[in-house]
Amino acid sequence: MVQSEKKLFVLDTNVLLHEPLAIYSFDEHDVVVPMTVLEELDQIKDRKRDVARDARIAIRTLEDCVGAATPEQLLAGVPLATTEHDIPRGKLLIFADHQVDLGTAPVLPASNNDNLIINSALYLQQQRQPRPVVLVTKDINMRIKAKGAGLAQVEDYRSDQLVDDIRYLAKGFIQLQGDFWQSVQQVETRQQGQFAEHRIALDQLGEEALYLNQYLLDDGEEFCGQVMAIDKQHVTLRDFGRERLMHYRAWGITPKNIYQGMALQALLDPSIDVVILTGPAGSGKTLLALAAALEQVVEQHRYDRVIVTRNTPEIAESIGFLPGTEEEKMMPWLAAVTDTLEVLHKHDESPSGSLQYIMDKANIQFKSVNFMRGRSIQNSFVLLDECQNLTPSQLKTLITRMGEGSKLVCSGNLAQIDSDYLTAVTSGLTYLVERFKTFEGSANIYLDGVVRSRLASFAEENL
Repeated sequence: MVQSEKKLFVLDTNVLLHEPLAIYSFDEHDVVVPMTVLEELDQIKDRKRDVARDARIAIRTLEDCVGAATPEQLLAGVPLATTEHDIPRGKLLIFADHQVDLGTAPVLPASNNDNLIINSALYLQQQRQPRPVVLVTKDINMRIKAKGAGLAQVEDYRSDQLVDDIRYLAKGFIQLQGDFWQSVQQVETRQQGQFAEHRIALDQLGEEALYLNQYLLDDGEEFCGQVMAIDKQHVTLRDFGRERLMHYRAWGITPKNIYQGMALQALLDPSIDVVILTGPAGSGKTLLALAAALEQVVEQHRYDRVIVTRNTPEIAESIGFLPGTEEEKMMPWLAAVTDTLEVLHKHDESPSGSLQYIMDKANIQFKSVNFMRGRSIQNSFVLLDECQNLTPSQLKTLITRMGEGSKLVCSGNLAQIDSDYLTAVTSGLTYLVERFKTFEGSANIYLDGVVRSRLASFAEENL
C-alpha cells in the first residue's frame, strides 16, 4: 500500500477506556497515542471506579506492544501484532506532544488535555501531508472543537457499532402483512408435544431475514409463531397462538399485550439461556423478569437463587460511602427492583412481611457489577437491569460469568443512556441484541407499548 493511502489515527483517552484493545482495530493503518493520553491513563488507573480497570488493561496492552523498543523506534512506529490470519497491521507511535514545537500549525490554548490532543493531531496533519490524519474520540464536543480548529478528519470510535440507526435494530419479532394462513399455500404440520409445528418454504414469508427464537405475528388476532429451525429453503415455526401466549402466567402476572406474552414465554422457557428485553419505560421489562424469576425459583425450583445487578456511572465511587452491607449499599440504585417486588405483593394481607419472606425464600441477592468479575454463577436466575449504560466489553465480562444451569435476563431502554461516551448505536445493549440474535439459546423481545399508566404512556409518546 502506498504510504499516503495509509491513515494515521490519533486516539483520545476515552477510546482506550471504551475499548482497551482499540489499537488493534485499525487494520493496516498506523495508530498514534499522544503522551497526554498516557498521562490521563496513569491518573485514572488508581481511581476507585470501574473505569480504572479499563485504564490498566489499556496500559498493559500498550506495554505489550512497545516491548523493548527504543525511543527512536517509538517515534518511528512499532509494528502491531498481525492477526491470527496473518493479515498485517500498521504501527503504533507514541507521540511526545509536550516536546514538539507546533510551529505554524493552528493551535488551541493549551489549557486542558483535550486541546493538547487536538493540537497534536493538527501538527501531524501539517507534517505528514498528504497522508490523512484522523482524530478518533468519543467526546462529541471535542470532535466539534477539532473540526473548528482546522482538523480535516475527525471520527467517533465505531469498531463495535453494528447498526447505524436503532430503528433498524432487531426487535425479536416480525409483523407480517395480512392474515398468515391466507398467505401460506403449502405447509407441513406435525404435533410436537403440546404444540403444533409448521414447516413452510421461506419464499412464502417474504424477504425478511429470520433467525432462531424469533416470533412471527400477523395482522389477525390469532397467529403467533416462533422460529424453531431454519435451513436453506424452509423454516419450522412453533404455533403458540395469541390466545395461549396471553394466558401465560408467572407469580400472578399475566401479559397485558402480545409483546409481554412473547417476553413471558421466553422468560419461562428453560431452553433459552439469555433473554434480552428492550423497550420504553413502563413497558414491563423489570416486572416480567422478576415475576418469571420468582415463579421459577420458588414454585418450580428450577434455579437456586435470584441475582439482581445493574450498572450506574457513579456506583464504584459512591458505594463505599454508604452504610451497611453490599446489598444495603446497593438499595438506592435498585429501588426500581424493590418497587416491582412491592407491586407483586401489594394485595397481600401483610405486604412488608410477604416481601421479606419472598426475598428470603427466593434467595434474592443484590450485587454490584464491581463484584461480579471473577465469579462463576451457577444455577441462578440473573437480572442485569439498565444495561444500556454498559459498553460491549463490560457486557462481555458479565455474560461470561454465567455458569451451568443459569439464565440471564438483560433489560434496558436505549432512550435513557446516562453514560457520557455511549449513544444508542454504540451501547452494549445494542451490540448484544445484534450479536446474539443468531444464537440458538437467546431470545430478544422489544416490548412495544407503555402499560404502567395512562400518564406514563402519554409522556412516552408526547414528551
